[in-house]
Amino acid sequence: MSGSDAAGRLVRPFALTGGRTRPSRADFTLITTVTAVDPPPDRAPRPQPEQTRILRRCVRPVAVAELAALLDLPVSVVVIMLCDLLEAGLITARPPHPVSPRAPHLDLLQKVRDGLDRL
Repeated sequence: MSGSDAAGRLVRPFALTGGRTRPSRADFTLITTVTAVDPPPDRAPRPQPEQTRILRRCVRPVAVAELAALLDLPVSVVVIMLCDLLEAGLITARPPHPVSPRAPHLDLLQKVRDGLDRL
């Protein structure tokens, strides 16, 4: 983890989370999609600098794992900060769509096969 700012100081992950090591919610998986709320709520608290970095990256929907990679921060730290942002109403979180346990329709498979044959 680089985690250093322009002045070269190292910011420890526990400093970013206020010493917390566990998220306050269980809303986030690696593939949960987060998006910044625009416009932010009137009574939302002012975000911390790292939270502001997250909000800038979340202008478009982004997965938690991708967000952590873009910010060069551990996923666990990003999740804790996302919990704070969600509770403040500054982001929305969408869980992944469940995969249907049903087998695909045979008609659909046949159409795919026919299309591949035509290539």
